[in-house]
Amino acid sequence: MTEVVAALIWQGERFMICQRPAHKARGLLWEFVGGKVEPGETKEAALIRECREELGVTVAVGDLHMELTHVYPDLTVHLSLFHAVIAEGTPVLLEHNDLRWITRREIHDYAFCPADEEILRRLTAEA
Repeated sequence: MTEVVAALIWQGERFMICQRPAHKARGLLWEFVGGKVEPGETKEAALIRECREELGVTVAVGDLHMELTHVYPDLTVHLSLFHAVIAEGTPVLLEHNDLRWITRREIHDYAFCPADEEILRRLTAEA
């Protein structure tokens, strides 16, 4: 099982989604910014590192929004989604193909990674 973390970053009524690079697994699908937790690293530290590496921003990690496990053909992930805010910097595309700020009503306009579907259903239900 691979431990991964992701950030639910809000800007008013919109939240951030990022498009995976074409050459990676699940290429061009949309996701929340984040990545793998390295050995000896806390989930919060991993999320701060991933946001710095992928977007060039420093985030303040808040409460856990939800956790889930998803089985892909090539790996099983345990995903922890945290609320986070950008504490420093402006997002730049260091890793992703694109970045958008979307509303809950726009979720269905994007093709997301399968592991995020449960999160998206919850966000839609909370609207």
